Amino acid sequence: MTQEELFKVLVAHCKEYGFIFPSSEIYDGLAAVYDYGQMGVQLKNNIKTYWWEAMTRLNENIVGIDSCIFMHPKTWVASGHVAAFNDPLIDNKDSKKRYRADVLIEEYLAKIEEKMDKEVAKGKKRFGDSFNEEQFRATNPNILREKQKYDEVHARYKAAEDANDLAEYKQIILDCGIVCPISGTANWTDVRQFNLMFSTQGSNNAGADDKLYLRPETAQGIFVEYLNVQKTGRMKIPFGIAQIGKAFRNEIVARQFIFRMKEFEQMEMEFFVKPGTEMEWFKKWKENRMKWHVALGMGEENYRFHDHEKLAHYANAATDIEFNFPFGFKELEGIHSRTDFDLGNHQKLSGKKIQYFDPESGESYVPYCVETSIGVDRMTLAVLSHSYCVEQLEGGDSRVVMKIPAPLAPIKVAVLPLVRKDGLPELAQKVVDTLKYDFSYQYDEKDSIGKRYRRQDAIGTPFCVTVDNDSLVDGTVTVRDRDTMTQERVKIEDLRSMIEQRVSLTNLLRKL
Repeated sequence: MTQEELFKVLVAHCKEYGFIFPSSEIYDGLAAVYDYGQMGVQLKNNIKTYWWEAMTRLNENIVGIDSCIFMHPKTWVASGHVAAFNDPLIDNKDSKKRYRADVLIEEYLAKIEEKMDKEVAKGKKRFGDSFNEEQFRATNPNILREKQKYDEVHARYKAAEDANDLAEYKQIILDCGIVCPISGTANWTDVRQFNLMFSTQGSNNAGADDKLYLRPETAQGIFVEYLNVQKTGRMKIPFGIAQIGKAFRNEIVARQFIFRMKEFEQMEMEFFVKPGTEMEWFKKWKENRMKWHVALGMGEENYRFHDHEKLAHYANAATDIEFNFPFGFKELEGIHSRTDFDLGNHQKLSGKKIQYFDPESGESYVPYCVETSIGVDRMTLAVLSHSYCVEQLEGGDSRVVMKIPAPLAPIKVAVLPLVRKDGLPELAQKVVDTLKYDFSYQYDEKDSIGKRYRRQDAIGTPFCVTVDNDSLVDGTVTVRDRDTMTQERVKIEDLRSMIEQRVSLTNLLRKL
């Protein structure tokens, strides 16, 4: 199964088992908008709890807020979104489809990298243990040819990006023979900029000049409340403000399921520091955030840093934590050193003094800021795509299992009476009563025990507890492990501590 085929299967699985649904599907759906079902919302909430507790419980100097989606329109002038929050878009005249010009070029470059990686893979297979990848890349004629092509296109692309040269974007697309994946033609329009913010009217008065925007990021809510939080919380630099909330971007080229949507959720933390110390904190937060990801056990090799070549207008350093999605390594989280751009601009435009008085040095200054920003939806997709697994079993059978990290699993335990008679359902309900205050659970007595195990595998439940006739005699139950399918007998009174050890969010936080 190719990665693309796997992705399609994953999307279908998410719908079938209540993780994610196309929004408004009874009306044929709405592009780039999705609803979270009964399993998806629990997974999403568990991810948010993991992030929130890691930020605000483990750090004495980080507090949380919840700011509004609507903000004064001057907010977005000060932040630069009104003037600069644009994407370069290009249309194919034959398919009538619209694409981001920069993404088309980046995908072209990624294909060249893929060709080079395939050559390396062939070399490894051919030469075995004696293979020297560095030497192979430096001498193989096929790789050298592709590398030259890559470097030439990449240099042109970076120059066009730095100069915001829209005509050069189009010329690169034409010169590289990049075609529309729908029509297969290169009949392109010119590239033009498109602002991504959604706007709406702030009152019911027709013609009133009171345009409001749906926030395109949650960070600005933190910046405009900086003074209130700092003063009421008696916060001393360095300190952080965390927030989880919805944001909205009019993504014309929304794609790849929940990876890029028009309505999404962010987990952002702005860490305020003394000017001159920002690079030290930037490095610390890079390490901290990577540790948070790796602690989930989804494989350190599936993460990598990607430093930005072109910095945003507000940053003096930026990197992405990329995750190996089914469609390749893509941005999962961003860490940015935003300098004093945001607080400084809000101070200028509002006319209000936004500074910090340092009691130790006796000086006042506008703090610098290091930001960590992660999309809840992208994080959910990372967990789902990594967890989906089809395993071949003895006898030619197979099972679909979601190996979701146990602390994030929507359902932690399923309680299953072996049969619906002989007092087993009644004892199973007593087991439920001992577990329901600590763990999300499902009770299921329909179908054979094998089918019930498969249903729980498909939603990622770490433990299945089966109540059988022996349970009535000795007070023990069979506990089945999702990942290994091993079974063991456990006393009912020991169930809670056994499950807690594996699924505890607290134990996960202790790894940090």
